[in-house]
Amino acid sequence: MTTNLKALATALYVKIDDCLAGSRRSGRPPRLSDAELLTLAVMQALLGFVSEARWLRYTRTHLSAEFPYLPGQSGYNKRLRAANTLISRFIRTLARDSDLWHDDVWVVDSTPVECARSRPTAKRSDLAGWAGYGYCPSHSRFFWGLRLHLMCTPGGLPIAWALANPKVDEREVLADMLTRDPDLPATHPGQTIIGDKGYVSHQLDAHLAQLGLTLIRPSYRNRKPRPDEHLLKPIRQLIESVNDTLKGQLDLERHGARTPEGVLARIGQRILALTTAIWHNRNTGSPITRSLIAYDH
Repeated sequence: MTTNLKALATALYVKIDDCLAGSRRSGRPPRLSDAELLTLAVMQALLGFVSEARWLRYTRTHLSAEFPYLPGQSGYNKRLRAANTLISRFIRTLARDSDLWHDDVWVVDSTPVECARSRPTAKRSDLAGWAGYGYCPSHSRFFWGLRLHLMCTPGGLPIAWALANPKVDEREVLADMLTRDPDLPATHPGQTIIGDKGYVSHQLDAHLAQLGLTLIRPSYRNRKPRPDEHLLKPIRQLIESVNDTLKGQLDLERHGARTPEGVLARIGQRILALTTAIWHNRNTGSPITRSLIAYDH
């Protein structure tokens, strides 16, 4: 394990522990604290351990001094699934603690998160009804699962995210993300959101205008393009590179979850890992904001 990963893990643990200091639960404290749990989860994602059993074996061998107590695989999985609210909270906490939080441009897009391949698995899965069949034009493939809708800064810092059935319209999900989180538009008046052609909607434009936000996206081929429309393409490609980081380096589609709580926890775990790396890189003056190379070995 690299010195940089140890520094990131230490900084993350201290940050979470300080934030939770005034909200200790009554009764006997858990042997593995919430700060230790989230630190373990982030390190697991950064080091590329898809299997929780393998990760805990590795931790017992190499990190026993840092984590004196480790639960079994089922206990770790149960704690992680119960920590969904905590994971979402600290994605936002770390994002707010970064200077990128104040960027006046956000980029939004969605990407497939496959959850099963065979028809029998899809039929008996606990995700049936939430997950479904969809088509990804970018990869020219059908899939069964969910779509991750991610809004981030051009630097890659996650601002908001949601998981939805592939058949749910992207415009509905974006409007719902902003409606359910009123603090987000309230603290960013005049924010510009950049999306692709899938977000074309007069109704969505009006809804965002009420929130003080402006949505910019390419015009259809039968419409006259804006004078500066050629500048949108490289900005929209930034979120494609963020999705590639989540899938290529953080194994987004190899989450292995079989329940709604498990999917939320394991996708949130990877978004938290990306947010932590960006937060730490910005605080330490790293020249590349979204680089995970220093932490993945």
